[in-house]
Amino acid sequence: MDKKLKTKAEFGINPGSEQVRYTAERDGILGIFEKLDAKIFTNACAPCIGQWARYNDPKNAPKNSIVHSFNRNFAKRADGNPNTHAFVASPEITAAIAIAGRLDFNPMTDTLINEEGQEVKFDEPTGWELPPKGFEVEDAGYLAPKEDGSSVKVVVDPTSERLQLLEPFEPIKNEELQGAKLLIKAYGKCTTDHISMAGSWLRFRGHLDNIANNTLIGAVNAYNQKTNLVKNQLTGEYEGVPDTQRAYKAKGIKSIVVGDHNYGEGSSREHAAMQPRHLGVAAVLVKSFARIHETNLKKQGMLALTFANEKDYDLIMEDDTFNFVDIADFAPDKPLTIEIVHADGSKDTIKANHTYNDAQIGWFREGSALNVIKRQNAS
Repeated sequence: MDKKLKTKAEFGINPGSEQVRYTAERDGILGIFEKLDAKIFTNACAPCIGQWARYNDPKNAPKNSIVHSFNRNFAKRADGNPNTHAFVASPEITAAIAIAGRLDFNPMTDTLINEEGQEVKFDEPTGWELPPKGFEVEDAGYLAPKEDGSSVKVVVDPTSERLQLLEPFEPIKNEELQGAKLLIKAYGKCTTDHISMAGSWLRFRGHLDNIANNTLIGAVNAYNQKTNLVKNQLTGEYEGVPDTQRAYKAKGIKSIVVGDHNYGEGSSREHAAMQPRHLGVAAVLVKSFARIHETNLKKQGMLALTFANEKDYDLIMEDDTFNFVDIADFAPDKPLTIEIVHADGSKDTIKANHTYNDAQIGWFREGSALNVIKRQNAS
């Protein structure tokens, strides 16, 4: 029933694909939202990963709230604005709040005044589990590759800021794991969004070196409780995390990242593993991993390790250097021994557990899982 209502807040509809958009338009669903002055977004998840340009100057934007039905609820996730409070609700509640323009609106009990000055109340929502006519699409946008792509050349402008051909990672040598520097000891929660932020950075997803400039800039440094500010052991100065790591890389020095519990939770973005690897991080040593991120680190030819004794996290100091003393004997079900050398010359020796099997150790020894696949295909 048409309640003759208009939305009081900005209302966005986000089709997940051309198939969903086409089907919803065919069945008249999009038309209903358009009558409500809703904005139909492109067929992508742009608002969900921080590409929703709601303000020209996000840092100085006012405090405000958004309610959505498809996202996570932390600051800057949707629009890059640290002053935006984000709430997750059902699609029905999200629509009701957008129409009412009030966060405290309860569609079960509250009424609204429509365009004709009448007091109206929402009907209980109804819908279909699936489109009665099924899904349909005219042009899904998929272009099938050639059956034999051996003659296809991918040409990328070397000056492009957004695209870059990937180069295979070189294997991390045993000797490079002697004298590795601490890059950052992350405090508390460190998700893939802390490791590789979304938002405006996503324009660089096809350019590994450029997007690597956001590596771990959201992680909190355990020594000063600040983000993107760590000690460069070569200069003694405090710099951004990527800047410090690039300084180590320029000198041929590998580094390690230390983390807390459930390190790498969130979206299973491979960039969160590829970027540290590209910059020269050789190992990630944490209290515990989010499972998918642990596997992603393995696939990129890095060491994904957990403290055998969680209290050893507290032993690690800001100026520490690490020696992986038995890396030559890296084997399944055998913990690695790490010697921690402190700035005053004192040392601590700890054990680090891992979950590598023989095949995954092969990924590490050859530089990445892709390197192994390439060799296997060539043979």
